[in-house]
Amino acid sequence: MKNTTLMLGFLLLNNIALASETDSTDNTKNTEETAKVVNNNPNYDAALAKKLGADDYGMKSYVLVMLKTGEVATEDTEAGKAAYAEAFKGHFENMGRMVEAEQLVVAGPFGKNDLSYRGLFILNVKTVEEANEILKTDPAFKAGYLAADIIPWYGSAALPEYLPASEKIWKVNP
Repeated sequence: MKNTTLMLGFLLLNNIALASETDSTDNTKNTEETAKVVNNNPNYDAALAKKLGADDYGMKSYVLVMLKTGEVATEDTEAGKAAYAEAFKGHFENMGRMVEAEQLVVAGPFGKNDLSYRGLFILNVKTVEEANEILKTDPAFKAGYLAADIIPWYGSAALPEYLPASEKIWKVNP
């Protein structure tokens, strides 16, 4: 019994070690391995999976952007407040453009916190470099009012499917 428990423990640790070595941004290996697996999902929609870029698990790579307070503080003058307001007006307009370009999947602010995090983006891009290029187009980033921690993320390929519904539930344009 003790040997069986040790063997199971070894196998579990071995699987964990192998899983940690797999780069979640490279799903080619997973797709090749699972291509031989018979589809066991009676609701599987191959056309939708292809359209959304889903791998065999219904997942894909995104980039998570944790928005945080930048290095530039708002000047406590009328001109400083106007510059800040203009930068954030442009920030929200830029978010609209990113949605139209199918680059921005999720966005939203955080509540007050001790980490200086202001909000998040989930970008429909594969690399941190692509995310950085997108952020360079944002006036609040250009002005230094916002900065970001950028992390590759592997999530449901169906995530963008909520966007059409979100356009039907707000009363006041944020």
